[in-house]
Amino acid sequence: MNGSMINAMVSMNGLQQKLDLLADNIANANTVGYKKKEATFEDLLTNVRRQPEAFNQPGRLSPMNFNQGWGSHMTMVQPNLSQGPVKATDKETDLAIEGNALFEVEVDAAGNRAYTRNGAFQLTPNANGDTILATEDGYPVVGRVRDQTGALVDGQIVVPQGYSLRVNPDGTVLGVSSEQTIELGSVKLLQATRPAALTAVADNLFIIADGINQGDVVQLIVPGSDNGVTVNQGYLEQSNVEMTDEITELISVQRAYQLAARALSSSDTMMGLANSLRA
Repeated sequence: MNGSMINAMVSMNGLQQKLDLLADNIANANTVGYKKKEATFEDLLTNVRRQPEAFNQPGRLSPMNFNQGWGSHMTMVQPNLSQGPVKATDKETDLAIEGNALFEVEVDAAGNRAYTRNGAFQLTPNANGDTILATEDGYPVVGRVRDQTGALVDGQIVVPQGYSLRVNPDGTVLGVSSEQTIELGSVKLLQATRPAALTAVADNLFIIADGINQGDVVQLIVPGSDNGVTVNQGYLEQSNVEMTDEITELISVQRAYQLAARALSSSDTMMGLANSLRA
């Protein structure tokens, strides 16, 4: 297999991964809180070669040295956490983050955590029979609540029976009834300091891969004017996918894929001609 075939094959593989990524973005253009994925490419090893001295003929103008590349490949996929448009729903359990922050949820009984921008929550009973704030898939939303000693700890946001939910812009959660208003804690928000270390998984969630320190990727924040983060109740953040950008990029990648396929076909044709030559 010659260099041109290797170059074309490697490039087609990377472009196919890019096409799959664009297709995923387009498919989730209407998914609440979805963050589009972006890919990073880099060249593979490039060799500096020199043609045989037999090519050094009188009148030659081009240099004897040349670079031989081996295509490019996808090195990293990371989420684009830019703000998406916010839509009013007037539903008390719908929350939208404005600014750079993520909700934290419990994904299993072992206490493993995941992160999301999808604030389409609901009130659902937990294993203890308490009504808690959870995602549409049943994952409890992690809040900052006070324990028996009065210290702030991570825990589920429990809404007592007969109380409605109120969430202030600073993330404080209140229970409101006709008689009184009680404090239920606050929504836990984390700011992504290294978005590239977040891995997208099912149910519109992000996780941190094993072996990476959580504190190096996300940090606890308190919404406020100093960081530009607020929580809006009765709103939902829409996907930040711009269809015009994705379709334009899709066309560009398709053209590059066709060009690489044509190079592979031309290389195969030339090899066939060389093999059919007779002395």
